[in-house]
Amino acid sequence: MLRIGTGSGWWGDRISPAALIAEKGDLDYLCFETMAEATVSTAQVRARRDADFGGYDTYLEDRFNAVLPHCIRRGTKIISNQGWVNPLAAARAIRKLLDAHGAGHWKVAAVTGSIIADRIAELAGPVMETGGTFASIDGEIVSAEAYLGAEPIVQALAAGADIVVTGRVADPALFLAPMIHEFGWSLDDADKLGQGSGIGHLMECGAQITGGYFVDPGYKDVPEPWNLGFPIAQIEPDGAAVISKVAGTGGVINRRTVLEQMFYEVHDPARYITPDVVVDFTGAQIESLGLNRMRVSGITGTPRTDTLKVSIGAQEGFIGEDMFFYAGPGAVNKARLAEKILRERFKIVDLQAEDVRFDIVGVNAVHGTMSPAPAVDPYEVAVRVAARCRSRAEAAKVGREVDGMAVSGLGSTGKRVPHQDRVREVIGIWSTLVDRQAVVPKVEFVETSA
Repeated sequence: MLRIGTGSGWWGDRISPAALIAEKGDLDYLCFETMAEATVSTAQVRARRDADFGGYDTYLEDRFNAVLPHCIRRGTKIISNQGWVNPLAAARAIRKLLDAHGAGHWKVAAVTGSIIADRIAELAGPVMETGGTFASIDGEIVSAEAYLGAEPIVQALAAGADIVVTGRVADPALFLAPMIHEFGWSLDDADKLGQGSGIGHLMECGAQITGGYFVDPGYKDVPEPWNLGFPIAQIEPDGAAVISKVAGTGGVINRRTVLEQMFYEVHDPARYITPDVVVDFTGAQIESLGLNRMRVSGITGTPRTDTLKVSIGAQEGFIGEDMFFYAGPGAVNKARLAEKILRERFKIVDLQAEDVRFDIVGVNAVHGTMSPAPAVDPYEVAVRVAARCRSRAEAAKVGREVDGMAVSGLGSTGKRVPHQDRVREVIGIWSTLVDRQAVVPKVEFVETSA
C-alpha cells in the first residue's frame, strides 16, 4: 500500500489542513498542487514588474515550514509544482528551509524544461481556442509552458530525491509519479497509468473531494465545513485506491463528492487527455467502505498522445477597475444613473477602451443580462466598472472618473479610499499542441543552500 496526501488544491489554499495531514496522515508522499493558467499569468505579470520576485509560489516558505517538521520525522517525501516559472529558484529556497530544519541530508530536485517561449513560434500548432495560426495571437508573447507528465518526477525519485519541485506539469502527474516509482509500473501500461491518473485527478483539488466546493446549504450539507480535511489516497499496487481523510476533520467523502470531482473540468469522461495517458472514467467503480472511506477502481486508459499541450501568455493591454456603493431606498436606480453619468464622462475624457463593463453587484454581476429582475429592490448594491484598454494611461482614467463620483456624483455615493491598485496588466492565455519530442525535461539537484 502507498499513502499519498494532498497538501493544497490551488495557490491560495489553506495551510493548516496541510500541516494536520502531514502530522496525522501517516503519509508516504505529500503533494502540493498550486498552479493554474491564471497562476501562470499572475506569475508572468509579476516577474515582468518585480525584479525581486523569485518566480515560485509566494506561500512556499509558509507551506514548507508548516509541514517539514512532520515530513522529516515521518520520512514523507514531497512532490510539488510550486516552482511556477522558476523551479530551480524554488528548489534553492527549499534547500535553505531543509537546512534550517536540520535535514541537510534530504535531497531536493527541480524539474525544468517546461518553458519553451524562445521556440514556441516554430513549434506551435493551431491555436486551440480559435483554430487560427500562432501568428494570429495579438500581443507580445511573454510565456509558453508545456504541460509535462510524471516521467521526469519519476526520474528524480529514482535518483534519490526526497523533494521534487516542478513548474507546469499536469496536475494528476504529481500523484501518478510516486505510484509509478513505488510500484514499478511500466510507462507503456495504459490501464495502470489511467487508473493512477484518475486517482490523481480526484486528489488534485484538495478539499473539493472532502466537501469543499460541494456544500450547498439545505441540499448538500456537510459537517463542520470550516474544518475541511484534505484527502488521503491509500493506493493498491494495481492503482485502485481508498479515499479518506484524517479522523476528526470536517467535511464528508461519499459517492457524490467523488463523482463531482471525477467529472470536474473533464470534457469527455472516456478521453481525459493527460501527458501520460488518455484516461477513461466510464468503467469506474465507486464503493463505500464505511464513513468517509470510498474505494475507487476500474478506471482505465489508452496510450498517450504524440503531442503536449502548451499554455501561451500574451500581453493584451490593461484593465482599469473600480467599485462604489449605494444603500437605502432607490439604491438600484442610483446605480443605474451612476452608470449613465460615467459613460458620458468617459466620452468627455475620450476613454479609448476596447470594452467597458458595468455590473450592479446583487442584481446582474454574475449572470449579466440573463439575471432575472429582483422581486424587491436590494437595500444595498455595489457598482463595479471596468474597461479594457491598450495602455496603462487609458486604463487609469476609469479610477479617476470614479473618484469624481464622491463629490460630483449622486447623493450617498459610497467610495473606497483609492489606495489600492486600480490598473492591472492583462496576460491572455492561449493553448496549442507541440510535438512531445521537442520538449526535453531536465532534472537538477540542489546540493547546498550556499
